[in-house]
Amino acid sequence: MLTPMTTQLESLRKHSVVVADTGDIDAVARWKPQDATTNPSLLLASAADLRYRPLLERAMAQAGGDAALSMDCLFVQFGREILKHVAGRVSTEVDARLSFDAEKSIEKARRLAGLYEKVGVGRERVLIKLASTWEGIRAAQRLEREGIHCNMTLLFSFAQAAACADAGVTLISPFVGRIYDWHRAQRKVEDIAPEDDPGVASVARIYAYYKKHGYATQVMGASFRKTGQILALAGCDLLTIAPDLLEKLSKTEGETTRKLSPNMPAEEKITLDEKTFRWMHNEDAMATDKLAEGIRRFDADARKLEKLIVSLAAAAPAPAVPQPG
Repeated sequence: MLTPMTTQLESLRKHSVVVADTGDIDAVARWKPQDATTNPSLLLASAADLRYRPLLERAMAQAGGDAALSMDCLFVQFGREILKHVAGRVSTEVDARLSFDAEKSIEKARRLAGLYEKVGVGRERVLIKLASTWEGIRAAQRLEREGIHCNMTLLFSFAQAAACADAGVTLISPFVGRIYDWHRAQRKVEDIAPEDDPGVASVARIYAYYKKHGYATQVMGASFRKTGQILALAGCDLLTIAPDLLEKLSKTEGETTRKLSPNMPAEEKITLDEKTFRWMHNEDAMATDKLAEGIRRFDADARKLEKLIVSLAAAAPAPAVPQPG
């Protein structure tokens, strides 16, 4: 009797925690990852799916017609459903429009954590996603002290990674694919091999730096365009992967070799105040471009989601008005 071959996905799980990058609850149920991540773009796609219309209706009812609160309730409704299919955590994003306002970001994060608690989900199962701006990092530092754990997103530069580690955040999500996209466009090429991929190199550099200096912050490679990028980062603490790439990895036979390890060489420790952070980040043209673009894109999709909620609320039948007896 022939022994079935190991797939790349099965082998990858030996080296890194696999996370599903989706708002599609059915996809999460199928792949059964340890954790799951969401963002406004992913939730917009799922919210437009008729399968998840009851979640929108439940969120609107919970919010009592308040559009802004409906958005928060919707994120929490999706998060709660996702958590039924994962053993670990779900990441829920703070409004991108608050990316440069630490106080408002903290306020929003507390509200999301509170809404989760109201539906029976404890803080240990939720990561609040914040953009890796200076203000977002400062907000995360304070939230971590309150027991609200954070996932720093839209991370493209080494300055962002170093500042997040110093702030003691739980997890960072460097965006491999978007870094790859920028450099591919700059080089005017169709593809960049994983061994020459600046997105892959960025995550490897950050991982090595964190391990050398004993940071507890976890590194989760994100935003992948192809399986080669994922396999090149086997050994990273976590890897968040879209369902289509999970599918490809699950259908490809082969052993995955660990590429990242804690004893990799890394640079000396740096400490960043605000001025140094802003200058160092500004020196990276790719990072400044992609951070700004990412905030705009998440904001645009959040606004579309708000419009969807408003349109559904307007189409809902009006409650019956009691008639005098």
